Amino acid sequence: MVILSWENQSTIVEFVLRGFSSIRQLNIFLFMMFLVFYILIVSGNILIVLLVLFNHHLHTPMYFFLVNLSFLEIWYTSNIVPKMLLIIIAEQKTISVASCLAQFYFFGSLAATECLLLAVMSYDRYLAICQPLHYPILMTGPLCIRLAACSWLCCFLLTAITIVLLSRQTFCGPNEIDHFFCDFTPLVHLSCMDTSLTETIAYATSSAVTLVPFLLITASYACILAAILRIPSGTGRQKAFSTCSSHLTMVMMFYGTLIATYLVPSTNSSQLLRKGSSLLYTILTPMFNPIIYSLRNRDIHEALKKCLSKKSGFLR
Repeated sequence: MVILSWENQSTIVEFVLRGFSSIRQLNIFLFMMFLVFYILIVSGNILIVLLVLFNHHLHTPMYFFLVNLSFLEIWYTSNIVPKMLLIIIAEQKTISVASCLAQFYFFGSLAATECLLLAVMSYDRYLAICQPLHYPILMTGPLCIRLAACSWLCCFLLTAITIVLLSRQTFCGPNEIDHFFCDFTPLVHLSCMDTSLTETIAYATSSAVTLVPFLLITASYACILAAILRIPSGTGRQKAFSTCSSHLTMVMMFYGTLIATYLVPSTNSSQLLRKGSSLLYTILTPMFNPIIYSLRNRDIHEALKKCLSKKSGFLR
């Protein structure tokens, strides 16, 4: 353990991330599996970004927000997975306090940004289905840019408040974090100072960026459902629902995994379960984002076919 003397106490300057040490015999298997998942996440989301950028008919508000979401997923997993792979295969488990706080900062900021982006996307679907005639006037390009920019900026600034408070804490042992990345709860438990203010601020900000967007999403889809049910033809209802089914699936996956993770009691017996549920929103949700939008979206299908046909024609 690396320590420094501070006011007659031993202050930690680095942590040890235990990762999946309880199932060490599966290290090679876990490394290969997570590496494949990481490659799929990065390549799949990059493909979504490139398809939207290079296909003019995809330059619409819905796909603009989808590009933001795909870029976020790449950054989100890249903040956690590479270090996790090093922990598994190379036993490089130490991480400095500064690096740990930085990892948590980006993790918290990006997770919060995803909540707001999902809410913005639900608002976009609400306007498209409930007010189709006014949609081009209401959801303009400048408004899309402002909504996306506010989502990113607000969440990074709010999370910075928690990071500033955490950085003022003194960590005096033990220095082990029984997780595969730096999360808020393990960090607070390692502090030897009063954390009540930090926990209160963190709870308030996390509630604001998760519950408020969730309520907005719920309200949007309540209006969307009511509008779809008023459509007389079954074909019309199916077409209307298909425009938001991919987004609704992503919302259910993201919030479902968050609930499954943070409602688990924080006991030693549930720690492995907590790690497993954390994998759902750090790896599986970002991996399924491009899969869901490519399988359920005709525009993405057409853009991909167009891209492949151009490539085959070039090779000839």
